[in-house]
Amino acid sequence: MERPAWAPRSIDISVPSVSRIYDYYLGGSHNFEVDREAARRAMEFMPGLPKIMQANRAFMRRAVRFAAAEGITQFLDIGSGIPTFGNVHEVAQAAAPDARVLYVDHDPVAVAHSEAVLAGNDRVDVVAADLCKPREILASPRLERLIDLNRPVALLLVAILHFVEDADDPYAAVAELRGALAPGSLLILTHASYEGIPLPAERAEGAVDVYKNIRNPLIMRSRDDIARFFEGYDMVEPGLVPMPHWRPESAPEDEDPYAFSGFAGVGRTA
Repeated sequence: MERPAWAPRSIDISVPSVSRIYDYYLGGSHNFEVDREAARRAMEFMPGLPKIMQANRAFMRRAVRFAAAEGITQFLDIGSGIPTFGNVHEVAQAAAPDARVLYVDHDPVAVAHSEAVLAGNDRVDVVAADLCKPREILASPRLERLIDLNRPVALLLVAILHFVEDADDPYAAVAELRGALAPGSLLILTHASYEGIPLPAERAEGAVDVYKNIRNPLIMRSRDDIARFFEGYDMVEPGLVPMPHWRPESAPEDEDPYAFSGFAGVGRTA
């Protein structure tokens, strides 16, 4: 298998990566055949997976514009993945030219490609770190350079928490991050769930098993379990809802049925 120039020498390009699979669903070009093969296997069970990812991105863009309209100019995007068109810094800086964005991901490809895309933009940076180790993120010199934690921050956890198993205590990680944020900060979150998927859960489990087989388990939590991530936040209207229902810019009834899989919400610290 030929290694493209953008792929760091340190990564094993024979092993699928969830961030590259996500890039494939979104129509990106930074993925390998091993990623595309895993994506196609998952789509055999859930053919609407690309629609779910597109709904995630559309929600993220609406939420970032909402944050900017609320006067927030600092964005911390954890589990940011591989930058594609309409990423957080593009949306945020279009709404607020002085916006600062720090991307965080533990995938070397995502980090390397982010560094290439962000070169020359001194108000955006990327850190290689893991959501499950929030202290490392908070102690990063790159965060200190860009983000003033004494002022409100928009924390994005979009399509990331469903890759963190309960044994790794994602609730504690989210709570630790919340504790570092100033009053008026926002949590912008999406999470996969069996609730809302337009096919039987037994069928959807086939796609979940594909992720388990590539050692990136997909944890499908209930709405109530997802709501627990917002403890300590006041929910912004309309609350925790299927993605197309969060402050839509077009009629939700026109959306693909798969777009309603999982939940999205925004919370504000008191």
